[in-house]
Amino acid sequence: MGEKTAIIHSAIEVFQEQGIEKTKISDIVKRAGIAQGTFYLYFPSKLSLMPAIAEEMVAKTMDIVQRTVDDRAAYSKQFEQMVDAIYEVNREYYEIMAVIYSGLASTEHIREWESIYAPFYEWISEKLEAAREEGAIRQSIKPERTAKVIIGLIESTAEQVFLYAHRDESEADRQKEEVLDFLSHALQFKTVKS
Repeated sequence: MGEKTAIIHSAIEVFQEQGIEKTKISDIVKRAGIAQGTFYLYFPSKLSLMPAIAEEMVAKTMDIVQRTVDDRAAYSKQFEQMVDAIYEVNREYYEIMAVIYSGLASTEHIREWESIYAPFYEWISEKLEAAREEGAIRQSIKPERTAKVIIGLIESTAEQVFLYAHRDESEADRQKEEVLDFLSHALQFKTVKS
């Protein structure tokens, strides 16, 4: 593992344990086992780490989603599994995810977000395209745009639950049900005869 990767992984761990506010750069470098000066070779400040952390967290989310979603299941089930997986990541990394979604959605980082999320959007877009071709969802769907809407919907509702509702499990379940109900109406899932 290179120094930069070690810094990113250490920062995620320390942020999770201590919260972003309380974390000092010295905590991150100590965990990474590197000198403080080395940190500044890669990042000018603690918050400048965020785009790199976002990339790591999106990759982690996508990995968990892809391992959770059963490609052989009905599309409605696959989207249910996707919602579960994204909520799970938010449950575990809620504070970091909240900073990623809100704090860094400033103009200077917008383009970075698009490229960080591009593989995730593409993966969902391909699912939607395949479902449309099979007649499993409504034909008027625009897969690329809808993929972004779906990610935004799932992530923002998960953030609401885990950041503002104090990680209340029953609230998380109710919110997930609502998201799935909304998605099933929006996508108009149909049972496809094999």
